[in-house]
Amino acid sequence: MAKEKLVVIGGDAAGMSAASQAKRRRRDMEIVVFERSPHTSYSA
Repeated sequence: MAKEKLVVIGGDAAGMSAASQAKRRRRDMEIVVFERSPHTSYSA
């Protein structure tokens, strides 16, 4: 069975919140976040 993957475009608060929620629900999910600036939000 293939491992589920999630690609999040945008590392701002909304993108990181979505990634965080997905990881909490599916611990085995692989998550990749793309952000064009050198900083991401850690407030999720």
